[in-house]
Amino acid sequence: MKIAVDVSSLSHPRTGVGNYIRGSLAGLAEAAGGEHELVGFAPTSLAGPGRIRAALEGIPLDLHLWPLPASHAVRTAWSRLGRPVVERLLGPVDVLHFWDWWVPPSRAGVRATMVHDLVPVRFPEWVTPRTRSMHGLKYARTAACDVVFVNSAYTGRDAVELLGVPEERVRVAHPGVEPVFTAQGERADLGAPYVLTVATLEPRKNLATLAAAHRSLGGELLLAVAGGEGWGDQPDLAGPGVVRLGRVSDEELARLYRGAAVAAYPSRFEGFGMPIVEAMACGVPVVASSHPSMDEAAGGVAVRADPDDAEAIARAIEGAIARREELVPRGLEHARSFTWRAVGEIFLAGYLEAAR
Repeated sequence: MKIAVDVSSLSHPRTGVGNYIRGSLAGLAEAAGGEHELVGFAPTSLAGPGRIRAALEGIPLDLHLWPLPASHAVRTAWSRLGRPVVERLLGPVDVLHFWDWWVPPSRAGVRATMVHDLVPVRFPEWVTPRTRSMHGLKYARTAACDVVFVNSAYTGRDAVELLGVPEERVRVAHPGVEPVFTAQGERADLGAPYVLTVATLEPRKNLATLAAAHRSLGGELLLAVAGGEGWGDQPDLAGPGVVRLGRVSDEELARLYRGAAVAAYPSRFEGFGMPIVEAMACGVPVVASSHPSMDEAAGGVAVRADPDDAEAIARAIEGAIARREELVPRGLEHARSFTWRAVGEIFLAGYLEAAR
């Protein structure tokens, strides 16, 4: 089969979605084993063609960067009007897999997509108007796809309920853990024990409640916040004992996980919640929101807390630290089940089944 995958999202600094795209492509290439042709494509006028190439380094695929307009409005219009069709630019394809930014039209073959979460539908107030608009066309076309991959069974149920995707077309492909996230290696030293949280600064990530929980702990622990600038009302992270780290590399993030007394992930809603599993893979006890969208990432190992209750989060942090000897080995075992090779095998099986 000739499998064409949209890699447009890799033109921006990678967060959860970009990491999933890169990891799933690596897993797909490994699962395909040279028996299938893997093609990546994206508009060249996007901001980061060099970043796309860097993200895909080491993955055996044929990369096509098309001379198409970069703006969301123009890409959406071209998607709606049905031009240019993928076959005109890539030749015949057996599978077209698109993601979030646009919906490239095609005349034949399997159409596949990935739904990471349905935040813009369930909680439109938690995303920007541009994000709602950008995802609108993709959501409208999702139910017509031959196969729809989701990163959790929770998101799969959302896709069936909110997008009308036939249940039999849904395939769950939990994210994989990058090899850099391991318990072996250097540990960061921030000068005192610390709670680490990893999140873009935006309302859904609920960092204001975590900061309140940190204040109630009495100053014995630092609160280290790793993540890029987001949007909306920003949490007050200027208090004593709070360390703003900004966006960090995966290598530095792994060191931060390993050095932490506990990792905390108080998000109000997620498609999966990958930092929960990354922290476990690095040998750290984890406190996670009790929202059911994070059940699969938490795996019965994380200490759960009501994301809207700062005192509950504070008590969970204390409990996770006290139970470290119990939680760390359980977390390591849980994290081992999340691999990109498994994602690639699920993708390939989904394509082949849909093509029959």
